Amino acid sequence: MWKQNRVTKRLNIRYPVIQAGMAGGATPPELVAAVSEAGGLGTLGAGYLSPEGIRGAVREIRSRTSKPFAVNLLVTEAVKPSPKEVRRSQELLDPYREELGLKRQEPANFAESFEEQIQVLMEERVPVFSFTFDIPEERWLKRFREMGTTLIGTATTVREAQLLEKAGVDLVVAQGAEAGGHRGTFAGPSDRAMVGTLALVPQVADQVKVPVIAAGGVMDGRGLAAALALGAEGVQLGTAFLTCEESGAHPVHQEKILSGTEESTVVTRAFSGKPARGIRNRLIQDLSSRERTLPPYPVQNALTRDIRKAAALNRDPELMSLWAGQGLRLSRRGTAEDLIRKVVGEAEEVLRRLTRDTSRYF
Repeated sequence: MWKQNRVTKRLNIRYPVIQAGMAGGATPPELVAAVSEAGGLGTLGAGYLSPEGIRGAVREIRSRTSKPFAVNLLVTEAVKPSPKEVRRSQELLDPYREELGLKRQEPANFAESFEEQIQVLMEERVPVFSFTFDIPEERWLKRFREMGTTLIGTATTVREAQLLEKAGVDLVVAQGAEAGGHRGTFAGPSDRAMVGTLALVPQVADQVKVPVIAAGGVMDGRGLAAALALGAEGVQLGTAFLTCEESGAHPVHQEKILSGTEESTVVTRAFSGKPARGIRNRLIQDLSSRERTLPPYPVQNALTRDIRKAAALNRDPELMSLWAGQGLRLSRRGTAEDLIRKVVGEAEEVLRRLTRDTSRYF
């Protein structure tokens, strides 16, 4: 039986294992509930969901489990890109639309209303609210605290972790450069925040008083044991859960993860306008020299939506956003319960071996 620490106590979970809130359909209620039922913290990636979509998903999760779970949002503001900026990106994307038999359509809106999304979380009184891309306004955080909701923020540097602590979050996710999907950087240039998990976690743990959760490249029990040794009190896994049976990731996406290597991924702005780590493909390669001209998130993300959707229907990985971290060789099939059981068991074995074999080191 694992001893409780500040992360497990605060979240009321058995094991210090959190499933990352990956937006875009990868974390359906089935996966979230399965993770929570297995003793971890399941997270609904709700960044792209409509307010009513979030409400429906939260209620379905609750119909599947009575255990705590989290909902993750992407902190965004309304944007008004210049027509020239949008037109330039559309012209770059039109050849892919022609290839897929699509006609260009201007998005009705670039992103869901963050204010409306967060209002639903309050109405549904979700137990845990996690967020990335920035820090929500104090008025929102204050209301969540009054409701007893646990707050988890994402940091890619020590400075960001300190800002989150100052804002009053309960837990900080230290997101290393190895992590798949979008970078959570918000307090400086993204290229200066590409700090590896091994370097980031102990520095964050030394500089903030709130519990730290390690993320980025953690795929098995060795990663959990290492994170604990570095000063973290829990881990957040994303890519590892994408190949679980309950995952909502496209089968082609899962296949590419399972056949990928540590050399397969790259950080790109091609699909969304925000740096994100994914498996290298033709669209990323084609636009690699034009990334500086692309509009920022969420504009580019909205402009590529039709292409990504059609490519998924065609099972064409070359035009899909295949978000994944650098630990691809460690991916495996199985249920979410299988994964958590293996991660926890492997970590126990590593910690026992290190304790038993101290003579090998001293």
